[in-house]
Amino acid sequence: MKELNDILKTNKALPLSKKTILNIFFVQSQFKDELQSVLKPFDLSMEQFNVLRILRGQKGKPINLQDIQERMVNKMSNTTRLVDKLILKELVERFTCEKNRRKVEIFITEKGLEQLQELDKLIDNSEVELTNNLSASELEHLNQLLNKLRTQT
Repeated sequence: MKELNDILKTNKALPLSKKTILNIFFVQSQFKDELQSVLKPFDLSMEQFNVLRILRGQKGKPINLQDIQERMVNKMSNTTRLVDKLILKELVERFTCEKNRRKVEIFITEKGLEQLQELDKLIDNSEVELTNNLSASELEHLNQLLNKLRTQT
């Protein structure tokens, strides 16, 4: 297992806070690369996959763009553009609300649900593989620590 200083090719002692942040960035990048490689044959980005999972979680109920954006893991994503691409792939549909013409409602299609079902096992396997160096108790502890860091800001 390479230490962070080996990856950075430095002998300089890093402050613990900087070392922690850099380690989190490196792991995030590694995880994202692995999951993107699973999604690539399906012509989906991580952000599009996230939108599909949000829509599936609606269990057939409509959701608007703002609510999708609030639930996104990556808040910097252009949700309108992501939904437009998913519409072109026939994985989601967009309708104008009959009661309020300014409101746009987004639904996942049957094709979108089928694609997610196919991806579920592949993604689950990758997630297990990516975390298999840690025991269940270590994963629980890591999640507690990450929650603590995330809720600090």
